[in-house]
Amino acid sequence: MRRAWEAEQDCSANLHRRRKRRSGHGTGILSLSDRSGSSSFNSTPRAAIFFLPSSYSGRLYHVTKEHFLATSSPRFRLFSIFRVHPHRLPPTIFSDSRDLLLLGVRPVNCSHIYLPPTMASESSPLLAYRLLGEEGATFLPYGMGSPGGGALRKLSTFLGVVVPTVLSMFSIVVFMRIGFVVGHAGLLQALAMLLIAYFILVLTVLSVCAIATNGAVRGGGAYFMISRTLGPEFGGSIGLMFFLANVCGCAVSVLGLVEAILDVFGADASGPAGIRTLPQGYGWNLLYGTIVLGLVGGVCTLGAGLYAQASFLTFLLVSASLALVLISFVAVGPRDVTLPLRPSTNGSSLNPNVGHFTGFNSSTLKANLGAGYAQDYTTGVTMTFASVFAVLFNGCTGIMAGANMSGELKDPSRAIPLGTIIAVAYTFFIYTLLFFFSSFTCDRTLLQEDYGFFRGISLWPPMVLIGVYAASLSASMSSLIGASRILHALAQDDLFGLILAPAKVVSQGGNPWGAVLYSWCLVQVMLLVGKLNTLAAVVTVFYLVAYAAVDLSCLSLEWASAPNFRPTFNLFSWHTCLLGMASCLLMMFLISPGAAGGSLLLMGLLSALLTARGGPSSWGYVSQALLFHQVRKYLLRLDVRKDHVKFWRPQLLLLVGNPRGALPLLRLANQLKKGGLYVLGHVSLGDLDALPLDPVQPQYGAWLSLIDRAQVKAFVDLTLSPTVRQGAQHLLRISGLGGMKPNTLVLGFYDDAPPQDHFLTDPAFSEPVEGGGPALDSLFPPPRAPGSPRALTPHDYVATVVDALKMNKNVVLARECGALPPERLSRSSGSSSQSHHVDVWPLNLLRPKGSPGYVDVCGLFLLQMATILSMVPAWQSAKLRIFLCLGPQEAPGTGEERLRVLLSQLRIRAEVQEVAWSEGARIDEGEDEENFVNGNRGDAEVDALAISANALVRAQQANDRGEGPGGPEGDHRREGPSTALTFLYLPRPPADPARYPRYLALLEMLSQGLGPTLLIHGVTPVTCTDI
Repeated sequence: MRRAWEAEQDCSANLHRRRKRRSGHGTGILSLSDRSGSSSFNSTPRAAIFFLPSSYSGRLYHVTKEHFLATSSPRFRLFSIFRVHPHRLPPTIFSDSRDLLLLGVRPVNCSHIYLPPTMASESSPLLAYRLLGEEGATFLPYGMGSPGGGALRKLSTFLGVVVPTVLSMFSIVVFMRIGFVVGHAGLLQALAMLLIAYFILVLTVLSVCAIATNGAVRGGGAYFMISRTLGPEFGGSIGLMFFLANVCGCAVSVLGLVEAILDVFGADASGPAGIRTLPQGYGWNLLYGTIVLGLVGGVCTLGAGLYAQASFLTFLLVSASLALVLISFVAVGPRDVTLPLRPSTNGSSLNPNVGHFTGFNSSTLKANLGAGYAQDYTTGVTMTFASVFAVLFNGCTGIMAGANMSGELKDPSRAIPLGTIIAVAYTFFIYTLLFFFSSFTCDRTLLQEDYGFFRGISLWPPMVLIGVYAASLSASMSSLIGASRILHALAQDDLFGLILAPAKVVSQGGNPWGAVLYSWCLVQVMLLVGKLNTLAAVVTVFYLVAYAAVDLSCLSLEWASAPNFRPTFNLFSWHTCLLGMASCLLMMFLISPGAAGGSLLLMGLLSALLTARGGPSSWGYVSQALLFHQVRKYLLRLDVRKDHVKFWRPQLLLLVGNPRGALPLLRLANQLKKGGLYVLGHVSLGDLDALPLDPVQPQYGAWLSLIDRAQVKAFVDLTLSPTVRQGAQHLLRISGLGGMKPNTLVLGFYDDAPPQDHFLTDPAFSEPVEGGGPALDSLFPPPRAPGSPRALTPHDYVATVVDALKMNKNVVLARECGALPPERLSRSSGSSSQSHHVDVWPLNLLRPKGSPGYVDVCGLFLLQMATILSMVPAWQSAKLRIFLCLGPQEAPGTGEERLRVLLSQLRIRAEVQEVAWSEGARIDEGEDEENFVNGNRGDAEVDALAISANALVRAQQANDRGEGPGGPEGDHRREGPSTALTFLYLPRPPADPARYPRYLALLEMLSQGLGPTLLIHGVTPVTCTDI
């Protein structure tokens, strides 16, 4: 795909649309053709500007306004554009960021531009919005005719939210459990329970309203809100549990409806003999449930429109039934109500008792004010406040029924909060009225012994049965269609792979009938269980998990303080979110501790599964916003003025030219950081003034992938500069933030060794990237060929070291890190079959003195860095050795004892060895380093000193390997540990820039043939002897 297209001003652009079907989505191509003088353009020159993601590989089309208005195809999405005068366009094609491209076409006369579904994704930011245009231009509401958007959005607030939410919050409880609650708890405690229950629900409703009004809400309801906030791992697990809760809720409603029918028409019922015609038993109950479920599934399969009509019909029936009940409380006079027969302990039925309906009576109210917990005649269990509250709360957990229909709502961001609040207020009002009326008119015997007493006091008892059946039927429909929408959203997000693939199937009108059928089958399986009470507890707990997750989502957004979290609904705070989440978790364990623990365990397992599978990263994670908020807060608290040497740690800036040849050094530096800052720096050569785009920004993705594959904890900082030295100065000054800024510069050694390509030998860098992306070895250029020009001259290399020292930065030069033992660079413990040494030479081998002058800041820095490396698990088995060089005036053992005392005070465990200088290494004791490096001695004498020091170090390494006087091929060879890494004192560079190449040649002679070596110069205090 080309990065940009532009038609010149003297050319006319004709955009031809070619339709092609691919993967069920409309696609097309963009073509430009010269047709000068075309009369299809207006006299006023105009331009269309829009952006494309760099990852977009689909095709474009242009559709005229007339064609779009005439077509009924829902495969196009409107993408609004600016209209500006062409002279106001930028003179060049430019990029807004590394993820965006600019397309300028001028002049054109198109009213709209429509993009395929791949363009209109939630990961695409809003880049342009049409403010001005042709008069009469029509814009379709969100979701109407959107590509891949499923069914057309046509449900209003009342039909799509208020009706299903009211019916779900009523269900069968409003008819069959009012007497249960008031009879056992009394009016005062019943009202307290109702207030507590609705207080918990309202807290969650506030969170739902806040999230729903913070942007466009797509299909999936609560799952969409949670997953797009907390990420696919957590959101997917909650979404699946919420789906299962709706499936079980549908089964509970169906089973409740069957029981309600059999209580009147069953062969074992206590009603008149003429209507007791339905046979009973497990098989018959399953058959009745299957028939009811078939009816419910048929309505939901035919689409949201029919469901809305059926729900509205049941809403009218339930409302009429409740209205008749409320009128009956006032219109019916006092009467005795026959109570249902209760079985005795020996299996026989007790004599019938009667309850009293007294009408509005103050004595009845006074008797019903207090609690009177007794046995539940249906279970024989003595009730308590907790058990009664659990039953009441079970019937109120339907606040998400409207949110589940978010994919079919005309304006979900307005309908969900408004409709849910109306439904909650309406149901609370009805529950309160029923509690008061029941307490005023019914004695406690009637309330406790006949939970269906509404039929006994109703003006027309069959209407109560109609209300019960309608409420149960509507609750089952709401649960089934809600489950199907959640399942369809889960399948569309492809979080669980092929197992949910059938749920992606939609009809021509966009109805996800595949998800409905999938959900119907699972509900049928739940009907086989047949345990109503067991399923009811699981349903409520799963609902509460989803509610707690919604509260957590809103709490996270509020705590993250992201600028784009600005919901139009403002009646919430982080206090309400936190309290709502805590209340939901408390209610879970109050209702069913076992189900609550199991649900949390299931959520953890599902989250782990989704984390292992990997999910889409384009949704945005609120965890990243929270981390940013917390990191910023603590970075502000990290005061550099309060730094103390006791808590010093290395903070490394590793300059890398090509990571192909620096992979071992990259991992070694990761081991040296000891929990400190680690920055990978790279300098690209160039001048931004001469380039149309910044070439650095697109490189970040490859470097971040490099960090992931190398498994190092590092940041990436890239810069553009005319020279490497200037770029290094930029990075040394600006890398890091606040108190986290690099204090040590790490460079590879400048020598003539041919670059190695470690990507070829490391499988982590040769295997393809997950998701079909290119392998990392294709994202970086091949290593520099031997003898080819280098980006950095020897002079600039030493000058970079000088610059770092001037900025009070420590310097580490790493040589031959490719020869490090691979097991020492791993992340595991250092259990190696071969033992190794880490040698430390804490004095300047090019400036030896006869006194213990090596115990300076630089020498202590060497000891500190070597000790840090020995603390890494991969290096713990390596033996740390410190070499003490005896001057001509020192007696053996004197310096060693002083060094051991120092090591003891610094808590460093190491072996100390004394070595004697050769004759060629003896120089005047009083000569300082400045005179030495600036060339006051002859070059031949300095070379001899460097060669002598190199031979001294190599001799100690040879002794380790057991090479006798005859060398490696001698007769006295024995096996022994080898030196894995050598730490050498790096002398200060000379003050005269003309001597930089000579200085580099001395370092070459000093470190040649020593194997992996770190030449270190420290300028900052790093350790102390105090606590």
